[in-house]
Amino acid sequence: MSRQDKVAEAIRQEASVILHDKLKDPRLGFVTITNVEVTKDLRFAKIFFSVLGKDKDYKNTKDALDSSLGFVRKLIAERLNLRFAPEIAFYEDRSTEYSVHIEEILNEIRDHDEQNKPKKNNRGNKKV
Repeated sequence: MSRQDKVAEAIRQEASVILHDKLKDPRLGFVTITNVEVTKDLRFAKIFFSVLGKDKDYKNTKDALDSSLGFVRKLIAERLNLRFAPEIAFYEDRSTEYSVHIEEILNEIRDHDEQNKPKKNNRGNKKV
């Protein structure tokens, strides 16, 4: 595992703890940090988050996260003891919603196929 990957994982863990334990913003929904991408020079970090809820919940959570950028960055820098505190930015990650949507579609297709499947009698022949 490269240093870049280690720092990204450490930022993901610390950001999760900070959001759940330190931020008291009422706009903050049930948020999960899903991924962190860090540049090779460790100067910039994209923090991806997912929220349980609707579009309004995403917007409110994004607003809360954006208003707390400086505070979160300061705490991450203190906890990770990095030479330079990376600039951070929060980005929505809707991949979980997308995968749930795809699963629903696949279930509908499977249900439709089972309903339209020809019935077999005891001898294994199709009923006509």
